[in-house]
Parts: sequence; structure tokens; C-alpha cells
Amino acid sequence: MAISASLIRKLDRFPEDLREVFLAIIDELEAYRHMTVTKVDFADLKAVVADLAASVRDLSEAQKRTEQKVFELAEAQKRTEERLSELAEAQKRTEQRLNEVAEAQKRTEAAVGALAMAQKATRDHVGGLSRNLAYALENEAYRKLPAYLNKVHGIRVMETFIRTEVAEEEVNFWAKALKNGQEVRLVGECVLRLDDASKLKALRRKLQKIGRIVSAELVPILVTHYATPKLLQQAIEKGILVVHSYQWDQDF
Repeated sequence: MAISASLIRKLDRFPEDLREVFLAIIDELEAYRHMTVTKVDFADLKAVVADLAASVRDLSEAQKRTEQKVFELAEAQKRTEERLSELAEAQKRTEQRLNEVAEAQKRTEAAVGALAMAQKATRDHVGGLSRNLAYALENEAYRKLPAYLNKVHGIRVMETFIRTEVAEEEVNFWAKALKNGQEVRLVGECVLRLDDASKLKALRRKLQKIGRIVSAELVPILVTHYATPKLLQQAIEKGILVVHSYQWDQDF
């Protein structure tokens, strides 16, 4: 039995194993052409062909399902790859953002460092200015205090005020004086503002140490530009003479 071109093309689409089976059947049919076929043989052959056709249909359906599954897997793989690509882009954007944040952090740290240096320079400048003002006030007090103390408190300074160290304590003003006819020692500090109780405590601590080695009466003096009312009252109660810088230029 001759095989047509159409049948060959159809057979080419079959899996190799199935194609071999069909070719074997064709060979068998070709052999039957030259044999005497009984009805029983023909019926058996028809049954075999029917079974084979059913198997082919099953295989065809299975092939379709397999191809569909492969297609679905391919689509899922495509979606996975797209998602991975999106994640990679997101990661890239995240890393870019982190780099930007890191650069911004560096700029911020540099700015903070510059600000800290500027603040330190400002503090140093203010501190230097405060020291200069304090020295200027102290120098002015050396000239003005003797006359002021004599006129206001009846204390006559007998020698020039000096800055010195007594009992291992630095004092801004130190001099001999007469008070009510008695020799005393003037012990003084100079502060721009009497606005901190620790400044009074520091003067009192120095008086206690000096009093242990000096037998003469100590007359404490505190020179300032400004004193808060509360601390001024505390100083007066402790027997400290508080002299405001504006006072020594007044007429008495």
C-alpha cells in the first residue's frame, strides 16, 4: 500500500515512537493485502486500530496539556524575570538613594564641623573679650577704689593695690588699710557680673584660707559692673563690700 505525501506530513508531526508504530501498522496492512483475511482477522485489526486511535487521541490531548503547561510555565518564568528586573531596578534606585543620603550626611557632618569650629572661635573670642573687659575693670578699680573706700566707708588704703597670691589663692586686690584706726587687709575680687552664687562662694573660700595665716582683720571687697538683687543682698549679709563700677565716679 503506497503512503501518500499527506500522510507522511501528518506522521512527521507525531512523536518518534508513535510514528514507528503507525509505520509498522502500515507495513502489516500492506502484508495483509497479499493474504486471505477472514472476518475475524479483520475484526481484530479494526479493534487494534480503534485502540490505537484512542491512544493517539489520548496522547494528543496529553501533548496539548503538556504544551499548555509549558506555555504557562514560560509565562510564569517571564513574569518572574520581569519581577526580578523590577526588583533589580528598585535595588539600584535604593542604592542610589543611599549614596545620596551618604553624601548628604557627609555634607551635614562637614557643616556641623564647620559650625562647631565657628562656635569655638566665637566662644574663644567672647572669652577673650570678657577677659579684656575684666582686666580693664580691674585696672580701673586699682585707680578708683582708694578714693571711693575712703569717702564712702572711711577705709584709708595705705599702699597700692596689687594682684597677688595669698595662702596659695590668687586675689585680684590686696593691700594694707586703716579702718576705724585699726590695720586691716583688703581682699578683693573683680567680676563683670555678680549673677552666680558660685562667685560669692569662691570669695568666701579664699577668705577662709587666708584668714588662717593672716592675723589682721580681712575686709572683703567685690568689684562688679552689675549684681543681681538677690546676690547683692547675700553679699551684704556676709559682710562683703560690693562696689559697682559706676559708683566710684559719683560725687560724694
